[in-house]
Amino acid sequence: MSLARPVSLFAAFGLFLAPLPGADAFGPPPKPLVQQSAEAKLLGEFARFAALSDGSVGIGVRDLQTGETQALNGDTLFPMASAYKIAVAGRIFALVDAGQARLDEQLALDPALASEGGIAWMFSRPGATLSIDRLLELMLQKSDNNATDVLVARAGGPQAITGFVNKLGVTGLRVDSDTAHLLYRAMGIHPLAGSFRQNADAARRADPQLVTRDIRDLPNLAFAAELQDTSTPAAMLDLIAAYESGRALSAASTQRLFTIMANCETGKKRIVGMLPPGTAVAHKTGSLNGTGNDVGVVRLPDGRRFAIAVFVMKDSKGHVARDRIIAEAARAAYDYFLYAPDRAHGLAHKT
Repeated sequence: MSLARPVSLFAAFGLFLAPLPGADAFGPPPKPLVQQSAEAKLLGEFARFAALSDGSVGIGVRDLQTGETQALNGDTLFPMASAYKIAVAGRIFALVDAGQARLDEQLALDPALASEGGIAWMFSRPGATLSIDRLLELMLQKSDNNATDVLVARAGGPQAITGFVNKLGVTGLRVDSDTAHLLYRAMGIHPLAGSFRQNADAARRADPQLVTRDIRDLPNLAFAAELQDTSTPAAMLDLIAAYESGRALSAASTQRLFTIMANCETGKKRIVGMLPPGTAVAHKTGSLNGTGNDVGVVRLPDGRRFAIAVFVMKDSKGHVARDRIIAEAARAAYDYFLYAPDRAHGLAHKT
């Protein structure tokens, strides 16, 4: 008599008696239909807003209490433009926390770091200095490129800033240039010497299309396709969350950072544009030919907070359309997090 059949029956009997796998073995329990519906509506709204641009749009939002994240093109790389300045600020505050810098430390305004606009005129005054704290205000509130590049140099350069971000576990965000060299790349020029003003003026004389592109706010598609100085919406959310949680900086530095960002003077029609009057928002904008960004933290009436990062690139519709996309996304996220049902089934991640 063959033993094959009894052995197979015994194996089957043993399998029958084995404990059934727990519910976790099949993944988390399904989310309630009302939550699924709310998420689908939010993402549908994001897609509708993105259609207002003829370029590419990335939107990421995160509940800073639960970690729930919803995103459209959340893992796509976008030029940061001046939004990179919140990474610069983080590196500076980290140096302060480590005792390697002080907010009242005076930094020389080296003429070699002067670009255009803002406090550029101050760089021609021999011996002119400003405190780190004042430079941070100028950088984050007025988006002053000259103040930024003084801080980039004090931070140890772009690589040190990227290193700071990476040590926080944030991937998908890289800083490769100070603002002057970022603008050089956006213009498509790579000068080896001379002041920024001299080089920029020479480039505009040689190629009048640079002036046209600035006036009409048209994108430089080659620049927008570069990997340098880019971030995904998800990476920017990770950086903001690292700040807000206190994981990146001391309590004092975290508070000072968000206090400065809460007084941002640029982008009044972006994140804050459609939110209820008086909504507390700490944010940083970024603008460049065909590019419009805004990233930050929004406080809900009940005290909860959510992070938001909206990037628009390769857009030729103009800043009014870009601002509206950002404002609409912020309002949709505000309503979603304020009114959507409780997230009883853990974190939700959409990309």
